[in-house]
Amino acid sequence: MNSKRELLQKLLKGIETGDAEAAAVVNEEKYIQHNPQTHEGSEGLATLFARLSKTNPKVKFVRVFEDGEFAFAHNEYDFAEVKAAFEVFRFEDSKAVEHWDNIQPLRGPNASGRGMLDGPTEITDIDRTEQNRELVDNFSQTVLIDRKTERMKAFVDANLIQHDPDGVDGIDAYRMVLEARSDAELIVQYHRVHRVLAEGNFVLCMSEGASHGKHTSFYDLFRVADGVIVEQWGTMETIAPRSEWKNDNGKF
Repeated sequence: MNSKRELLQKLLKGIETGDAEAAAVVNEEKYIQHNPQTHEGSEGLATLFARLSKTNPKVKFVRVFEDGEFAFAHNEYDFAEVKAAFEVFRFEDSKAVEHWDNIQPLRGPNASGRGMLDGPTEITDIDRTEQNRELVDNFSQTVLIDRKTERMKAFVDANLIQHDPDGVDGIDAYRMVLEARSDAELIVQYHRVHRVLAEGNFVLCMSEGASHGKHTSFYDLFRVADGVIVEQWGTMETIAPRSEWKNDNGKF
């Protein structure tokens, strides 16, 4: 039996090949699609794969994880333009039944020389998965949602490695991003954490908020070591207006 990690990779490789059989990983009767720009169901995926394959797309899996009924990946896509992406699938009986994603054009390196996808990929500290999940969940609620940035040092290493294309390394720079304002309004606002997924030393936080006043989804991947967040990757994606959605399930 294929692992959820393997099933995710088989499914998404269909973007490259255009093979409709890749969509067979999906349970057509139960599938819930949370990408507002994609039609629901495996037929929608097959149509999408066929269209994308004509542009000679490439799918590169940088990091792939499993967490209970979920598998999630940190990918590089090259179709029309190069993008960084997070893909999340929920499985039942070895079939994908729900899907979320967050995709951003690939930029960088940033001022600290970091790319959006480079850095460690090895999954370690499996026995600390739940402690690391709790740490990131608490950080997200306390610092990102409640905006108690003065408490960052309890969660984040002073020498945080930052992969945001507009960011630089260090906790102070991260705090400045979270506190930055334009016309008295916070530029980046986290309103709600929807899901926190984890495997070992990696934790993915799926959040909703606003950036420059626009409804935005934030996916933040954190690497944890010795009880603190030491590295961060992320994607931000503007959520399309409801009138443009191709399904009724919502981004989250």
